Amino acid sequence: MEKKDHVNLNITGMTCAACSNRIEKVLNKMDDVDASVNLTTEKASVDYNPDSVSLDEITGRIEDIGYGIRYEKSELDITGMTCAACSNRIEKVLNKTEGVQSATVNLTTENALVEYNPSMTDERKIIERIGNLGYGAEPKKSNEEKLSYKDKELKTMKWKVIIAALLSLPLLVTMLDHLFGADLPAIFMNPWFQLAFATPVQFILGWQFYVGAYKNLKNFTANMDVLVVMGTTAAYGFSLYQTYLWLNGTVEHPHLYFEASAIIITLILFGKYLETRAKSQTTGAISKLLDMQAKEARVIRNGAETMVAVEEVKVDEVLIVKPGEKFPLDGQLIQGRTAVDESMLTGESIPVEKTSGDDIIGATMNQNGTVQLKVTKTGEDTALAGIIKVVEAAQGNKAPIQRMADIISGYFVPIVIGIALVTFLVWYFFVDSGNMEPALVAAISVLVIACPCALGLATPTSIMVGTGKGAENGILYKGGEHLEKTHQVDVIVLDKTGTITNGQPEVTDFNGDDEALRLLASAEKGSEHPLASAITSYAAEKNIELLNADDFSAIPGHGIEALIDNKRILVGTRRLMSNENIDVSSVEEEMQQYEYEGKTAMIIAAEGKLLGTVAVLDTVKDTAKNAVAELHNQGLQVIMLTGDNQRTASAIARTVGIDEVIAEVLPEQKADKIRDIQKSGKIVAMVGDGVNDAPALALADVGIAMGTGTEVAIEAADLTILGEDLMLIPRAINLSHKTIKNIKQNLFWAFAYNTLGIPIAALGFLAPWVAGAAMAFSSVSVVANALRLKRVKI
Repeated sequence: MEKKDHVNLNITGMTCAACSNRIEKVLNKMDDVDASVNLTTEKASVDYNPDSVSLDEITGRIEDIGYGIRYEKSELDITGMTCAACSNRIEKVLNKTEGVQSATVNLTTENALVEYNPSMTDERKIIERIGNLGYGAEPKKSNEEKLSYKDKELKTMKWKVIIAALLSLPLLVTMLDHLFGADLPAIFMNPWFQLAFATPVQFILGWQFYVGAYKNLKNFTANMDVLVVMGTTAAYGFSLYQTYLWLNGTVEHPHLYFEASAIIITLILFGKYLETRAKSQTTGAISKLLDMQAKEARVIRNGAETMVAVEEVKVDEVLIVKPGEKFPLDGQLIQGRTAVDESMLTGESIPVEKTSGDDIIGATMNQNGTVQLKVTKTGEDTALAGIIKVVEAAQGNKAPIQRMADIISGYFVPIVIGIALVTFLVWYFFVDSGNMEPALVAAISVLVIACPCALGLATPTSIMVGTGKGAENGILYKGGEHLEKTHQVDVIVLDKTGTITNGQPEVTDFNGDDEALRLLASAEKGSEHPLASAITSYAAEKNIELLNADDFSAIPGHGIEALIDNKRILVGTRRLMSNENIDVSSVEEEMQQYEYEGKTAMIIAAEGKLLGTVAVLDTVKDTAKNAVAELHNQGLQVIMLTGDNQRTASAIARTVGIDEVIAEVLPEQKADKIRDIQKSGKIVAMVGDGVNDAPALALADVGIAMGTGTEVAIEAADLTILGEDLMLIPRAINLSHKTIKNIKQNLFWAFAYNTLGIPIAALGFLAPWVAGAAMAFSSVSVVANALRLKRVKI
């Protein structure tokens, strides 16, 4: 009997027994598959023959029929990586590990994001797998722990550099004799003297390179450590051999390269220290966001005020927040009024007035009133925690542009070793026949100068700084790929209500009697639309007593219908009235005038008879006109997409400078309009509120949600604008352009450096220690160039 593998799969999307039966039937029709699906546990128990069907084919079949597989996600901190070859190796092995759906390893953030099937593997096994490759892995630390660990690591590296430099200094002096024929005391040229200083640098301070090289070679891979070890050991070993000849009296003046091996290790340690210090600056955005959090809260318990740590506060507890204090957590004002400075999250400098019932975002500043706040969210559920998660995910995410560098760096080290070997052979047999010294020097220089570090750091450092810069300015990219995609956008599609306009309309005109207004406002009372709020507020100002609707229904894109006092009330567009055979010709001219002025006009009817009209105006945001002008300056096509009628939409468009309007579009048709634009070969960004426009946001190449960082907005979009400032849209696009330009600069110099450096070293024009300095400088220069993004104006 043939042996079958067994797996349990977590299924998503099942709603009834028909779903589980459907999946079970489809799986059992596959060759050599026996499956049973449990609706209650949402699991599929599958036995299959791996020789005839793969697990990927099974999961693919489940997904093909409209269901999903639920995978666990694990974030790990990785230690021991020195260059792109390390991160590529870990990523490649994890992606080939059974049960792992996907794995991404980021060299700059030193972490891995692994998605896996919990029934086939777990976090412990994944950590063990990484450990077998020679690297360290552990569940992700908190940001505070990570920053503390980085500080300790930096101090250790600093002391290593200082000790290595002190030991290498006497050897550096001997170079003066090599370079200038300086008359030095004889002790400096003594082989025992040089051996004594070079050995601790080579085998104590440089031991980390040997460990790294061994672990990589054990797994049949090679990284920067292998290059460093091969180069410095060759220089040290040759010098040791020359010392042996000197002791035997075979040579009187041995050719020593102890200074080269020691100085190369010292320079590389120094370069790694500078690189690590610079990389720590790329996490500045996370540090700033963490610093925004209040550490303590004044909570009312047992009728008394008590100061407690924020972590101890629970949902529904009441906090007292005084002027000049930060709101510790998300909540709702239940007493008092104040102005709140939200600039640290939204970038908007003008304080926002808040009264009882208004929502508050934690970490914002209470300006001028003692208020009481009822806590609605704590810990990981707060808006700030959500923002930090998005920034972390974006910084750990790989952009498509990085794939090319990853592929090249994966082959880079073996190629360099080959070039070094060829260099040695050419020098030894052809250039300076039989003379090992120049051949060895040239080969060592090739090994030392050709490090893939710069290549591996080129993209992730820029992505980290770019996304951090965005977060500091109220722009949240959901991932590196979205940051890259944004710079390719040709067309910006803007929703009208709540995006171009403030979403807080007011009634400007009403044509009808008090009874018409009563019926209108009573019908609208059941709607959550911003226009409904404007109408009910207008009725309240007129002291109109409202009635209760016995029935209410919204007619998407057309209006509403309600039953009041046994009368069927309709409020909405001409199309709605036409469908009900209600003659509206008497108010047509009036409606056209309202719409020409940019107002949203609606008709009121009861029992098939026309009662009047109402016009509502939603004011345009202050920044809308300048934002549209800036988008045009960037060479982008700007389109308004709205469900409003053509005249009203055109009036708003004229006000802000938009040339093209797609109006009278039903909510479900918005995604179709986006698809139509994409068919013309355009890269489309859709800007909406992140809730009503979710289908269009999801379909667009880049979905941009306007809002204050709500969970729905962040979930729906690729890019979230915190606050209501439309100028952040052109800034987000500009930041994307500058980040991609920065990445291309990094990649160019990383490629150019190796393309030029390797031939120069192979031709014998670079001393090994100069090659070591150049290699260290290349990595530092890439990180330094990425850090320039922190200072760019967007």
